[in-house]
Amino acid sequence: MSDPALVPRHPWKGRRVVLGVTGGVAAYKVVQLARDLTLVGADVDVVMSAGAQRFVAPLSFEAVTGRPVHTRLFSVDGAALHVRLGLDADAVCVAPATADFLARATQGRADDLLTTTLLATRAPVLICPAMNDRMFAHPQVRANLAHLRDALGYQVAGPGQGRLAAGEVGEGPGRLLEPWQLLEHVGRLLGTQAVFAQRTVLVTAGPTREAIDPVRFVGNRSSGRMGYALAQAAWRRGARVVLVSGPSSLTPPEGVETVHVETAIEMRGAVEEVLPDADVSVFAAAVADYRPLSSRDHKVKRERQGSSLSVELTANPDIASETRPSRRPGSVTVGFALETEDLLENAARKLTSKGFDLLVANDALEAGSGFEVRTNRVTILACDRAPEELPLQSKEGVAERVLDRIAELLEAGR
Repeated sequence: MSDPALVPRHPWKGRRVVLGVTGGVAAYKVVQLARDLTLVGADVDVVMSAGAQRFVAPLSFEAVTGRPVHTRLFSVDGAALHVRLGLDADAVCVAPATADFLARATQGRADDLLTTTLLATRAPVLICPAMNDRMFAHPQVRANLAHLRDALGYQVAGPGQGRLAAGEVGEGPGRLLEPWQLLEHVGRLLGTQAVFAQRTVLVTAGPTREAIDPVRFVGNRSSGRMGYALAQAAWRRGARVVLVSGPSSLTPPEGVETVHVETAIEMRGAVEEVLPDADVSVFAAAVADYRPLSSRDHKVKRERQGSSLSVELTANPDIASETRPSRRPGSVTVGFALETEDLLENAARKLTSKGFDLLVANDALEAGSGFEVRTNRVTILACDRAPEELPLQSKEGVAERVLDRIAELLEAGR
């Protein structure tokens, strides 16, 4: 099954990315990055160093991007190829960035096509280091990277920690980030908006689990995918994002501060800590409405319990309502409503009763919408305009539209 998120979409669609590849074994992972960038709509111009071609053939990149790969400073493409590449680029990403490349870039060298392109471009630049962890720990490598970041304003992604070449597990950072992470960092380079920069966005996501005993709980079928998509999209737009997540099998979004909780009471406590500093709060979690009045400290055994089990439930806190006094004045608050009947009527009532600026409503019974699917069809409600019905699309696409509406409110001074 194809990934509905890997379709042309904001902020990659129609943008030109220069992807520089230098001579490290991690170059093989960058073929996947080039493919994914192309799938989300970017025009990818790959520039390979001589060392990179020892690890991956240019044909591999041509096959996944559908575009020629550039390998020589002086070629039939013209002596000023580096200038054209630099001027046309919306973003430049170097992955993997080896220790040798970091040293040459720091010195302002212009001895190959990639370094000359860096000197010619005025586009934002992302450096993705990858090397043996002992090399990355060397003071000169750290000084070179600091110069690129602090003096030249380049963004840096990684390195991560984990298994390196030949199966060695590094004791420190050195491993190239995964292609999906690099895709998000390029997205942030392309997608940062002034209205989100220096802002804090709080997102709640996922279900809560309310224990009956050590092995059983009351909960729901939420995967957390909608909230995770919102958190990732807000980070791509330049915000500091705090995601308060109930139990989910999803990988935490890249760059996002993720706080893991189990119960509704724990989620309320985590929200109360962040909410006073939040410029935007998005309540996308599917919080269990009820919890067992008391939780057993041992597993309930069927042979002792008998043929029936009664669990007395009590109401959980209404997190959005109970934390309302902690919202920062002038901040933007977004709620979600999952309904099985009278969708717009119930959603409109929730919009006003909980003091939301926007409310995103969807029908749990509609095919392709709601829990445990990668798509959603929602209606966005606000007090001052008619409901906006969106077509069925990926949850990532829904997240972008919700963020567009939030940006409008922030720009209006909310």
